[in-house]
Amino acid sequence: MKVHALIAATAVICSALPLAAQGTVNPRCAAGVTQDVCQKTIDIFQFVAPQLGTVIAGGNATLGVGGTLGGLGHIYVSGRANVVNSNLPTVDQIDPSTTGARSDQYPTQSQVAGIPQADVAIGLFRGLPLGVTNVGGIDLLGSVSYLPELNSSGFKMTTPNGSVKFGGGVRVGIIQESIIFPGISVTYLRRGLPTVDMTATSMSGDSLRVNDVNITTDSYRLVASKSLLVLDIAAGVGQDRYNTSANASGYVAPRGVAGVGTAAATVGPIGLTQKISRTTYFVDASLNLVVVKLIGEVGRTSAVTIPTYNTFIGSSAGAAQTFGAIGIRLGL
Repeated sequence: MKVHALIAATAVICSALPLAAQGTVNPRCAAGVTQDVCQKTIDIFQFVAPQLGTVIAGGNATLGVGGTLGGLGHIYVSGRANVVNSNLPTVDQIDPSTTGARSDQYPTQSQVAGIPQADVAIGLFRGLPLGVTNVGGIDLLGSVSYLPELNSSGFKMTTPNGSVKFGGGVRVGIIQESIIFPGISVTYLRRGLPTVDMTATSMSGDSLRVNDVNITTDSYRLVASKSLLVLDIAAGVGQDRYNTSANASGYVAPRGVAGVGTAAATVGPIGLTQKISRTTYFVDASLNLVVVKLIGEVGRTSAVTIPTYNTFIGSSAGAAQTFGAIGIRLGL
């Protein structure tokens, strides 16, 4: 089954099912022809779910920025591409069983997954003066994520409400950057993906349908930055919370020859919800040009515990993730 694109774009969907203990079948996967398809669907998407959340959330709310902008009249606009070093299971190498759940080992392959975003930061309040700096400044944050539709190789992904998702948040300054002090702030930003409907179909006729997929990330950050002539450095730490809802269903094509085998079967629809939390660390470096800044970011998320019935060679569902971003920023 060629569903790598589906996995990379929609990983979090079936991870929303209630988690079963390690090595046990999820109670919502009833015994019978569809039990293994159900369980493998849950495990595969649970495996990739944190990777999708990471690529949406990224690191810094505004690339390269640690403090507030300095009040009214100050605006930063940036474009960025968040990427994550993902490990994707090669699901087409294992055919699901039709005689009940079976624990298999899925090979994985490393692959870079990414999503384009645009960000804006608008200064609202300069803050209160304190010596050579200001404290308590406030910026308004905005974000736009883009997800195109896709129809290729047995996989179809549509965005019934449009391909763009807006997000927003706020930054509060602890210290505004000055000649002596670095800029230090705390931020909150909510991002997400557009509502998605997806269908993946195997060569044998099996299919997975996931509709009304909605994923949002709530990101909390503590960030510090300092300008060093033509180079700016920023670093931060925080927590991300991934919130997901969707409806999933599946179809198992008949098996056998000359009337001997199993009949077609369906599973679902199943309403899904999930919440995952993890810690994030990152470092930004900015190159100051005449009009714009070129920015790079590298970061890592903490590991979380996500039990699965099937296993994945070389990684686990809750493994720590390395991510990065490249972007360009214009400031006024």
